[in-house]
Amino acid sequence: MSARRSVAVRILGHEYRIRTEAGEEQIEQVARIVDETMVRIRERTKTVDSLDLAVLTALNLANDLLAERGDAGAGRQVPADRLQRLIALAESALDDSAEAR
Repeated sequence: MSARRSVAVRILGHEYRIRTEAGEEQIEQVARIVDETMVRIRERTKTVDSLDLAVLTALNLANDLLAERGDAGAGRQVPADRLQRLIALAESALDDSAEAR
């Protein structure tokens, strides 16, 4: 069992300290993926609310994960097409909310 340590990462300009047993490089890679995904979604949707952005990012990353897993365990997981529709619905709701402002 590895010792837990604190790893500093930056996501959307904010520093987070992650306590983990995982390697520093792995945590930094995960943070880069999250940051890049959040930036891409923010640019595409013009979302400024950090919670909305975090939820859309989580949905997109979960969709990517399901696509990577393929059909393994498909009976226990949300189908990728259903998750894609959920992402589109969330983005649409955010667009409607932005137009109302």
